Formats: sequence, C-alpha cells, structure tokens
Amino acid sequence: MLKLGFVSAILPENSFEEVIDFASKEQFSCVEIMCWPKGKAERRYAGVSHIDVGSLDDDAVRHIRNYQREKGVFVSGLGYYPNPMEPDDKKAQAAITHIKAVIDAAEKLAIPVVNTFIGRNPSLNIDDNLKIFAERFPEIVAYASKRGVKIGIENCPMFFTNDEWPGGKNLAISPAVWEKMFDLIPDPNFGLNYDPSHLVWMQMDPVLPLYEFKDRLHHIHLKDVKVYQEKLNRVGILANPLEYHSPKIPGLGDVPWGRFFAALTDVGYRGPCCIEVEDKAFEKSEEDVRIAILTSRNYLRQFIPFD
Repeated sequence: MLKLGFVSAILPENSFEEVIDFASKEQFSCVEIMCWPKGKAERRYAGVSHIDVGSLDDDAVRHIRNYQREKGVFVSGLGYYPNPMEPDDKKAQAAITHIKAVIDAAEKLAIPVVNTFIGRNPSLNIDDNLKIFAERFPEIVAYASKRGVKIGIENCPMFFTNDEWPGGKNLAISPAVWEKMFDLIPDPNFGLNYDPSHLVWMQMDPVLPLYEFKDRLHHIHLKDVKVYQEKLNRVGILANPLEYHSPKIPGLGDVPWGRFFAALTDVGYRGPCCIEVEDKAFEKSEEDVRIAILTSRNYLRQFIPFD
C-alpha cells in the first residue's frame, strides 16, 4: 500500500508536534520532516527545521518516537537539501557535516531514509562534477549504510534563478546521470527521492525512469508543474527555467498522474509518497498553505486511498 504524506517545509512556523497533529487530523499516513541547521535560509523552502538534530538527546528521541505512535503518523524521511559540491570548500564541508548529523538522527529515530541533494558546481560540466561526486559521495553513502540508513537523492536541477546559472546546483538531473551515479556507488542504500515534476519541465518523460530505476526508489515527492508553451516559445529552453514554467500542486499541472501511479504500482513500490507544496498561488497565508495540502490530498486520494 502506498502511504500518502506531505513535506513539512511548507509549514515553517509550526512545531514538530503541530505538523504531526495536522497530519493526523487530516488522515495523512506520514510526513517528511525537515532538518536544516539553525540560521538564515539562502532560498525559499530552505532553512526549515522541525527536528533539531544538533540537540537530539535521549529524551527528545523518546518523545519523537512516542508522538508518532500516539498520533498514528510516521516520519517517512528526514530532509536536508544543501549543496555538498559547493565550490566554496568551507560551505561544502559544512553541508556534508550536517548531512552526517541528519543520518545519525535517522539512525537514533529508526527513520529509514535521509533525503538530500548531490549538489553541483554550476560552473562545471557534468563530467567534471561527476569527478567531484566520486571523491565526496562514496564516503557519505558508506556512513549512512553502516547505520542502516538509506540516502534518497532528489532529482531537482536547482536551476531557477541567475545565481544558479548556468548548470544549477544539483547534479542528479536525469536518468543518464543517475546511471553514472549508481555505477560509481553501487550500494543499494543509495537511491532516489523521485520527483516527476522536474522531468516534465525539462521536456522528459516522468514515468519511464520508474521502470529502469525501480530498485532505487527510496522515497517519492508529489509535486506538479505547469509548462507555459507560449512563454517557452518566446524565451526558449536556454532561458532561466522559471521564465517558462511554474511549480503547481498535484492535479493543476502537466504531470500525467494516472500513468505515474500505474508505473509505481507496476514496479512494486509500496513506500511513502509525500506532497511537496511550492505553488506560489497558495502562499498568501497559512490558511492558503493548508488548503493547498488538503486540495492535493483530495486529488491524490483517487490513486492512494485511505488506509
């Protein structure tokens, strides 16, 4: 049975307990919980922390475990999405150190997966970035694997604005790159936090890779995207991507959700599927945000029924 949840980043002002309470009240099975380090965020949806992994003592671990049981909601994964291949070595090492802290927290809390980014030096091509990846990421994956924790890499290119030009800040953008990543790190604990929306705006089929990488699906994000063809016709694919597309809640964009869920069930995926809200049309208030989550839930219930 697929498990429907949501990503906690969209509720930044709420506590862990408030997020879980909302999930329980609205009959969600799970939540992906954000675990950014404390400090100012550099971009939208970053910097949110509903579990502070730096202060996770035995009492906190016990509380978080018990609260999930009491409310009937489980944490599907811990999320932290930095750039571990940042050109600034100090920033890159800080990201790697915190990824390991999140992995430690996942082990303590018996949470199966940590979701993150590969990162990228946007000024280098893919082959040169793969060389950096081969130096940095095997040790991170080994660290997680020894602790029984899976790593789920989200496939967002992180190319939206001028500061991310020209290559974006996440290497794991396509099936061609994933194949090379998994050749370099064959550990089965290393896989994908798969988001179909990014493939759509890059003009790729978001369904076919589910079959090829079925054994690497550790977590699923449910986000939609609208490609505005008239804008694309004007600016072309080399423009900053937000000039011709916009993230949407599920059902309001171009992701072929029927085919997507048919493929998920075909390949035997039975894990968490978490709604990710990044739709600016639903950001005027917390009430709007909650409406976005519930509207998404209602649409997706045709594919993921209540337990």
